[in-house]
Amino acid sequence: MSTVTVRRTELKPGEVLCSYCTARCCRYFALPIETPETWEDYDHMRWYVMHGSCAIFVDEDVWFLMVYGDCKYLLDDYRCGNYEDRPKICRSYTTDECEYDNDGTYDRLFETPEQIWEYAHAVLPPKKKKKKKNSATEASHQKLPIVHV
Repeated sequence: MSTVTVRRTELKPGEVLCSYCTARCCRYFALPIETPETWEDYDHMRWYVMHGSCAIFVDEDVWFLMVYGDCKYLLDDYRCGNYEDRPKICRSYTTDECEYDNDGTYDRLFETPEQIWEYAHAVLPPKKKKKKKNSATEASHQKLPIVHV
């Protein structure tokens, strides 16, 4: 693994971009998720990030759950320790549009539940408040407990 930073355009014939990379593609995975539309959707996303080692990002109007974690086969020199038996997704991956020189910015990035909730408050209509029952109505509608004899 070289410590020299090389631009894609500077690669010599036969050189592989991965030789200059720190295996960014092997340090997380991201799965598309449905675009949130309700308070409940945003609440679920808050729950995701409360589990740590993940974030939610939006890129070109597509929402993703990003889970941080190095591949268990990633070697100290950033090569694959399971190269011959790697999954198809790894075999089909190319450096044509990989994130080697990507600046790592997204349209939106949420790393904490507070960020998600703040965004939800900005884009959703206010939550409807539950109506308070008056004590007379409440007392007349209370159900009796079930008693087993």
